Amino acid sequence: MTGAQLQSRLMQVIEQQLPLPGCGNTRERHRLLAEIGREDLTLAKLAEAHWDAVAILAEAGRSSTPHAVYAVWASEKPGTGLELRSGAIRGSKAFCSGADLVDRALVTVSMPDSRLVEIDVRQHAETIAADLSAWQVGAFRETHTGVVTFRDTPIVEDGVIGGSGWYAGRPGFWHGACGPAACWAGGVAGLVDAATSMRRDDSHTLAHLGALHANLWGMLSLLDEAGREIDLFPHDLPGAQIRALKLRHLIEQMGTDVLRRFARAYGPAPLSMDESVSRRYQEADVYLRQSHGERDLEALARLVRQ
Repeated sequence: MTGAQLQSRLMQVIEQQLPLPGCGNTRERHRLLAEIGREDLTLAKLAEAHWDAVAILAEAGRSSTPHAVYAVWASEKPGTGLELRSGAIRGSKAFCSGADLVDRALVTVSMPDSRLVEIDVRQHAETIAADLSAWQVGAFRETHTGVVTFRDTPIVEDGVIGGSGWYAGRPGFWHGACGPAACWAGGVAGLVDAATSMRRDDSHTLAHLGALHANLWGMLSLLDEAGREIDLFPHDLPGAQIRALKLRHLIEQMGTDVLRRFARAYGPAPLSMDESVSRRYQEADVYLRQSHGERDLEALARLVRQ
């Protein structure tokens, strides 16, 4: 998918009204996110962030701007947080996807305290610099992920969303954390589709193919169950955090097993001679690494022991 095709398809996709998390149809939200990931992971990464922003604004009692593409730039590195002063933000933030593609962004700042703000990227483009050179791999290159530097970029009118610590201190933060996991599942589902279409019928390949389908069924079932529980207990903060950590861990494990089995079953040929399969494999691997691994498992253990 070329850059122009991606932008055109993204605009088509985000015109869909995804069910908001915790409002009675979260299972369908997860399924739709997975289906977009199954179509294309670059598309899913941008669309999931947009829909997350829409959900965040709705939870804050606000509406998103019609026909605008949103991003959520919330990556935090110690000692490099943004500063909010006199209605403008300054500083640099890494891992900003859609850096020069989106119209508006929800951005976390850490000084003087933890806040979420909304900025109009297009209107104040002269105060925003996007450095895409740090992204050194082909995977997700079309997402235009990079380091964004703000030079006293004004926030929109009434642009501080919620109070101090509101963004990460709500159940919706953890409901939203299930969204990328749905995209992970969809991304590896595309590899299962590719494997199913290949005509290798030796017993070892077929054993791996059976395991791929079992993993996919497990991931989709977990997403369905997580959606059901979110709708039953939308305001339960500890439950939301525990659920999201469990879900992300299990889908990361099953997704990683899909990658491992796919490579063992089909060897280097599809990974080196089929551009679409190779790109999907690499992007799924990078995307799954958004799981924080043992750090999340430690957090999960501490929560369940409480």
